[in-house]
Amino acid sequence: MPMSKQKNNGYKKPDKPYRKQGSAKGNPKGGKSKGGSASANPRRRGQKAITAKVTCSGLTNEGKGLVDWEGKQLEVAHLMPGETAEVYVIKKGRYPNAELKRVINQSEDRVEPSCPHYYECGGCQLQHMSNQAQGRFKQNTIDAIMKPFRKPEPILTMDHPYDYRNKSQMTFGQNKERQVIGGLYAQNTHQIIPMERCLIHDSKADEIVQTIKGMMKSFKVQPYNEDTGQGFLRHVLIKVGQVSGEIMVVLVAASPVFKGKNNFITALRKAHPEITTLLLNINKRDTSVVLGNQEKVLFGKGTITDTLCGMTFEISAKSFYQINPVQTEKLYTKAIEMADLTGKETVVDAYCGIGTISLIASQKAGNVIGVEMNNDAVRDAIRNSKRNGVKNARFYQGDAGEFMVQMAARGDKADVVLMDPPRSGSDEAFLASVAKLKPKRVVYVSCNPVTQARDLKYLTKSGYAVEAIQPVDMFPQTYHVEAVTKLVLKEKIR
Repeated sequence: MPMSKQKNNGYKKPDKPYRKQGSAKGNPKGGKSKGGSASANPRRRGQKAITAKVTCSGLTNEGKGLVDWEGKQLEVAHLMPGETAEVYVIKKGRYPNAELKRVINQSEDRVEPSCPHYYECGGCQLQHMSNQAQGRFKQNTIDAIMKPFRKPEPILTMDHPYDYRNKSQMTFGQNKERQVIGGLYAQNTHQIIPMERCLIHDSKADEIVQTIKGMMKSFKVQPYNEDTGQGFLRHVLIKVGQVSGEIMVVLVAASPVFKGKNNFITALRKAHPEITTLLLNINKRDTSVVLGNQEKVLFGKGTITDTLCGMTFEISAKSFYQINPVQTEKLYTKAIEMADLTGKETVVDAYCGIGTISLIASQKAGNVIGVEMNNDAVRDAIRNSKRNGVKNARFYQGDAGEFMVQMAARGDKADVVLMDPPRSGSDEAFLASVAKLKPKRVVYVSCNPVTQARDLKYLTKSGYAVEAIQPVDMFPQTYHVEAVTKLVLKEKIR
């Protein structure tokens, strides 16, 4: 029973009303505040602090307000430019911290966050800004970072900036009354914030998590306790195919012994017949990594499929697949447009993963070569290639930089290099290999404009010119922004 595709017709609040901000644990908007949230009141943590009145002069790249205090510039979360506020200042050596107590004069762009957990969770950082203000902030951020190269295009924002995460996970534990709770960790802690709904998660995924939480007592499934190492269920990870409607549920447990497994599966499938596959993942490690190495399929085929830019992809529990498919289509469409493909080009897709952008590019390229270090991802890419009937794409396991150096040594040519590195960006060895291979165009997709700008500096010194920069808001309500940049090889270098 497939789940219907969500419509981007504006945010609809859930049936259960959220607490007003004044009654939540945080109220930095002013009025009769009770002193801010538990995380924003240092006195509740036994820290000595002084209260200071400050004015916000600007924002950091992470959306924190900048204020001056006793000759020092401090960062204050949830504060906006032009606002005056009272803050707690906690002196810690040469670098004091500041936390928001209350806003005295509010910005016109300030809004009440839709989520009651906003000020204690930390997963979102910009819900106190209007959607328009979030767009301006991200545009200004990337404009400043990319100023040495050229002015970026207007950012591509999202019509419905909620419910977009097709992958979500929640953690289980117990409260002081030994009741089962499920939710997300508070920022920089392993303290679980009990919650029924995260507004950027797929709503059906959160609904399934609540069902599982409700079933745990009757099926005597104990949540895992990090301190004692006792208990069974640690996390639930859910992946949703936004187009296919297929849903994967991964129960992350501390032990492979799942008592009452069959009855549990039957009850869960009865409550949610839309679940198409169910897995048990075993994670015995004492780390913050969610998934372990051992995995068992409890129901279904163990994977789901989804469609992106007209291509169908198989998605496993561990495979990387873009979190926001609506914005990913915009990002990849722009990347292929920047590649200027005519059907004759040889394209190298470095960091190709499961082959998403490789296979999308194959529709307009002569041939595509995908290179990826992760062997499992390469196998997924090959399967996805066969699934889509693609004949002009080949995938190799290995270091993309070394692969391109070998291509250059053999006299092989590449017209376009597509690159989508991790947040840390590329290293100098990889960038040097690009310069050695000398493709006519480089299309650089980045989830971190700061490291992208560092890499662009290297490439522009190696004979390339930045021709276009397109920012995309892939993660609304957070400070993250992605950008796809087109570089062309200067004529005299060719």
